[in-house]
Amino acid sequence: MKPSTVLALVIIVIFTSCKNKSKEVEPTSSETRFNIEKDLLLVQYDCKTDVDDLHSVAAFATLLSNPDYSKINYHAVAGTYGTQKGLYVPPNDLFQLSFGNNWTDAHNNVEAAVEKVKPLVKSALSQGGNIWIADAGQSDFSAHLIRAVQPELSEMDLAERIHIVQHSDWNEEVTSPESLKFVKQNIDYIKIPDGNSVGNGTPGFRSPEFTAWEAELTNPELISIWKLAVDLGNTYNGKDGRYLNEAIEAGGLDFSDLSEVCWILDIENIKDTDQFFSLYAN
Repeated sequence: MKPSTVLALVIIVIFTSCKNKSKEVEPTSSETRFNIEKDLLLVQYDCKTDVDDLHSVAAFATLLSNPDYSKINYHAVAGTYGTQKGLYVPPNDLFQLSFGNNWTDAHNNVEAAVEKVKPLVKSALSQGGNIWIADAGQSDFSAHLIRAVQPELSEMDLAERIHIVQHSDWNEEVTSPESLKFVKQNIDYIKIPDGNSVGNGTPGFRSPEFTAWEAELTNPELISIWKLAVDLGNTYNGKDGRYLNEAIEAGGLDFSDLSEVCWILDIENIKDTDQFFSLYAN
């Protein structure tokens, strides 16, 4: 092969590898993760049409109640759905109970939500922190947010500073193709194993048999949060054409989206729902 041909092939390989910044990972504790001293965690829930987001909200609130994670700089966003059809699952009462005023409603008003979240992102970045996005749903809102931030922070390499973690193939399938392509090419997009399954490298938090959750809790605030999450889930699960979550229909729990937060916080070695409650319920 001629030297000129070899050089051309090398250039093509380098260009292709740089163009798409996404990566699939087998999580290891040696990877750089969330810095609790300066990073911002955005936890974004689509709430359409699966009710598992409600349980994921309660599980994240449970994690925040632990002293190790109570100082996390976070912000929650509701209604970050993509192209999927079906009815929304109204989560506002649960978000308010779980997060106080530390959340934003993107349902039906994405642009206003972006304008509310953008200053939080810029502030964390300007102070040397990174942004970690747990997309407990699709990445359309993330794409809107990053597009809004880019022109104002053109001097920063956002591909090194903003990280999206996604665990679900289906979430990617119902993200608009242009949004998915944008986030994969412009920031650090990390695909982790699915949080619905046990033993694949991330926690498995879909547990139809875990029905006695209330017996695991003593914190009155967490009991109230979980009760509301479970009640809302039972109210909307499979109703009016919404997705029927069989684990929740069986009386169990499904907070599989929390696997993303666990990976970000470097605690993805949690096995399942039983171990999560054992570690963080009280």
